[in-house]
Amino acid sequence: MWYDSPMKTKVVIYSRPGCHLCEEAKEVMRAASCAGEYTLEEVNIENDPELLQRYKDDIPVITFNGIEAFRHRVSAEEFRRRILGSLL
Repeated sequence: MWYDSPMKTKVVIYSRPGCHLCEEAKEVMRAASCAGEYTLEEVNIENDPELLQRYKDDIPVITFNGIEAFRHRVSAEEFRRRILGSLL
């Protein structure tokens, strides 16, 4: 059966344990008050040698549907604007 509902944006945050900027980014994402509009996957770059090499000191990296949207810092307003804009 087909339903007329928009697909949620797939958000991935690349981070590692002990990263204070990563924790800040996750708090900002929660504060954006749009959690119902996206799915979230957290990826620990330390579990993948290729990701660790690629992102080493450039975390957090946040992607929307596989496209980089933010690196290092994000604001709640900009996160919400981009999430809601990606659904249109």
